[in-house]
This record gives sequence, structure tokens and C-alpha cells, in this order.
Amino acid sequence: MPGFVAFKNFTAPDGERVSIIEFESEETHDAQRDHPEHRVAQKLGREKFYAEFKIQVCSEVRQYRSAAK
Repeated sequence: MPGFVAFKNFTAPDGERVSIIEFESEETHDAQRDHPEHRVAQKLGREKFYAEFKIQVCSEVRQYRSAAK
């Protein structure tokens, strides 16, 4: 999908999972969110895989990076 940057998935010892999906911009995120194939996948997930879920859409305020010397 144009504008897709990264996908990371983490699972806690109790089985709770979080996924971080990163896009270049809000516009590329919105295009993916509204894509017809993605809408079908969302519906399937709600119906067959997840009893409950929470989605948070966040904006990066700042980013720091450090490299070893």
C-alpha cells in the first residue's frame, strides 16, 4: 500500500497483543483505512477472530534517536 512504512506486533505474557502500524502521513493512513479490500478484512476480523479490540490512531509529536559511539 502506498505510504506504508512499518508493521510491528508485540505479545505480552498474558496473551494480550498490540500492533503498531506506521504510515507516511495521515492521508496515506486514511487511504488504507478506506480501501475496499481492507474494509472486507476488517469485517472478517470482527466476525471471526476478535471478541473485542481497541484501535487508537496517534500522531507522532517528536522522535528521538541515539547511536552508540
